[in-house]
Amino acid sequence: MFWFLFSTISSTLPTQANTFLSCNETEKHALLRFKRALYDSGNHLSSWSAHEDCCEWDGVLCHEITGRVIELNLDNPCFSDYEILCHEFALGGKVSLALLQLEFLNHLDLRWNEFGGAPIPSFLGSIRSLTYLDLSFASFGGLILPQLGNLSNLHYLILGGSHFYTPSLYVENLHWISHLSSLEHLVMSQVDLHKEVHWVELTSMLSSLSMLDLYDCKLDNMSPSLKYVNFTSLTFLSITSNHFIHEIPNWLFNLNTSLLHLNLGGNQLIGQIPECLGQLKCLESLLLEYNSFDGPIPSSLGNLSSLAYLGLSGNRLNGTLPSSLWLLPNLVDLSIRNNSLVGKVSEVHLKKLSKLKWLAMSSTSVLFKVKPNWVPPFQLEYLYMSSCHLGPNFPSWLQTQTSLLYLDISNSGIIRVAPTWLWKWASRINGLIDLSNSQIFGNLSGVWLNNTML
Repeated sequence: MFWFLFSTISSTLPTQANTFLSCNETEKHALLRFKRALYDSGNHLSSWSAHEDCCEWDGVLCHEITGRVIELNLDNPCFSDYEILCHEFALGGKVSLALLQLEFLNHLDLRWNEFGGAPIPSFLGSIRSLTYLDLSFASFGGLILPQLGNLSNLHYLILGGSHFYTPSLYVENLHWISHLSSLEHLVMSQVDLHKEVHWVELTSMLSSLSMLDLYDCKLDNMSPSLKYVNFTSLTFLSITSNHFIHEIPNWLFNLNTSLLHLNLGGNQLIGQIPECLGQLKCLESLLLEYNSFDGPIPSSLGNLSSLAYLGLSGNRLNGTLPSSLWLLPNLVDLSIRNNSLVGKVSEVHLKKLSKLKWLAMSSTSVLFKVKPNWVPPFQLEYLYMSSCHLGPNFPSWLQTQTSLLYLDISNSGIIRVAPTWLWKWASRINGLIDLSNSQIFGNLSGVWLNNTML
């Protein structure tokens, strides 16, 4: 009986193929007008034909039942470290008002395209259905108008990136951002925000915000006197390459129940790294590189048991390395180079760091001294120990490291005949090996190396 009822009910339900409606004609013509306003030298929109169902066009996603357009994914498919190589594949021209006829559009992605310094169209603020808007690295420029604050359903807002055009993107103020009450991810890389001195207070009003990335925004004030902010959901905070000339603000220490990733690198932050950072016990990455911090590394960092990435390079830190630093069992990346640090590191310190992949101690006064028969508990991929105390013996433990992609032990005080295993081991390393400014002796006849550079 159950089988009969199930079969009867199933036979009365239409299949997905039958329920899928073809593209709405009004939206189809709107998309064709949108296409006509664009330059498409890469021919990415070749499938956008009046004779085809627009739900089958590249970059268009329709609702599976209603057939209404809900997503436009028109990011440039070319990815290269050299942006100029991707220009010939980019869309350009004008973003047409025809988009306003896509009543159910919730996702618009135009990243990595080429709009020639044109301002972000203000009419985008009228597409109230949007939950995702990515205009990054699309060569928009000029003033960001406050109409974007009308997008009250927006969860993701990603703007900025690249400075090919003048003026680059900038704001007069950020008051409009507080209206985006559903916002979860906010990225405004290389958007000039220097006129908005209350950016901390305004962004912290977004109670759902989990990610805030303000790279190179010409900011010079983190409201250091502010005691409390309402970043109750924030897990990722990156405010790198700005112009802060003050100490780490107190409000950061209130994020002790949510924050996983904190990156304040490339600023001009001063003073000592506060012990209070040890209160952020959920942290998985802490990057404070290339600031002007002085004093010792705080021992409280040993409380961050989930920490995988610790970057303190390029500061003015001094003193010895705290013993608590070696009690971080999840550490993958430890970077402390270019500081005035002293002390000794032995195999006892490193025995718990089994996950370590990146170790950078170059240009410090740290003495790295381990027993000749030491076998590390980790397999490194990157090792930077230039201009620190590693010699005079060649470190025999290196022959256990078979995953290295980069090795720099130049100018590290090695004064010895090359061990017999060295060249055979080096031939299996598929990356750069820098042994310069050392006094390594030996016969190189018959040595063949496969590594990229030695």
